[in-house]
Amino acid sequence: MGLEHRAKWRINIYAWLLLLPSLIFLVLFTFYPVLQTVILSFYQADLGSPEPFFNGGDNYRIMLEDDVFWKVLTNNLWFALGTVPTSIALGLAMALFANKALRGKGFVRTAYFYPTVVPMIAVANIWLFIYTPEYGALSHVMEWFGHGGMNWLGDRTNVMFAMIFMVIWKEAGYFMIFYLAGLQNISKELYESASMDGAKPWTVFRRVTFPLLMPTTMFVLIIAFTNSFKLVDHLVIMTKGGPDNASNLLLYYIYETAFSFWDKGMASALTVVMVVILLLVAAIQFFGLDKKIHYN
Repeated sequence: MGLEHRAKWRINIYAWLLLLPSLIFLVLFTFYPVLQTVILSFYQADLGSPEPFFNGGDNYRIMLEDDVFWKVLTNNLWFALGTVPTSIALGLAMALFANKALRGKGFVRTAYFYPTVVPMIAVANIWLFIYTPEYGALSHVMEWFGHGGMNWLGDRTNVMFAMIFMVIWKEAGYFMIFYLAGLQNISKELYESASMDGAKPWTVFRRVTFPLLMPTTMFVLIIAFTNSFKLVDHLVIMTKGGPDNASNLLLYYIYETAFSFWDKGMASALTVVMVVILLLVAAIQFFGLDKKIHYN
């Protein structure tokens, strides 16, 4: 064995030893629970079964025949469609404004980012007061237009819009931080060249800024879509999925199935479906869009 080969072998050993603690935690708290969830999804494990027993794909069959599951999944897709594009666009607009050399830009950035640091439970309580019929702040505003007393959280038509608006308010500042970092990495020489060519602001944004922010946009898009499936704390405080499952989302439905109905087998099957959906979307974004948005 040559000296060069031994040196490389030592470096690899040191690298793996440094990674070992993280790998141990990854296996114990990610890979092992995922494997157990997949296995349990093929078992009947509810209050009617003293011991879990293998039932094949019955959990998946029952799930696909369940109208509530399809309603919840549809809700989640509409929730993602309502929150993801709008919060990303708003975050980008906020970043463009906060990135300008203006007085008080530190205060502006803090004000934009502030909703992000507030816990979702606190945010839910704040907006619960805002949406309260008759006494809420929104009801007082709507009275000026002759629509006071609307029950935003108790109406099946309005409740999802109310949830979407609240989450956009919460998430936009978080995405602004990523866009701010992306904007500061763009060379100022490009803007100087565009200015010398007489390019208008909209042309500079469309031809220079936005294309160079596409890697950031893809990263933010993955985070935003993932958040649309995991942000359910507000449902515990505000609606509990009601009325008539109009605001119920997939993760909250999993929580109810596991800890209210104590059907761990079905909850595991629902979890597998949610993870598969997120993996498919991430794979499409990485393998379908990644090559088109990076510059060499």
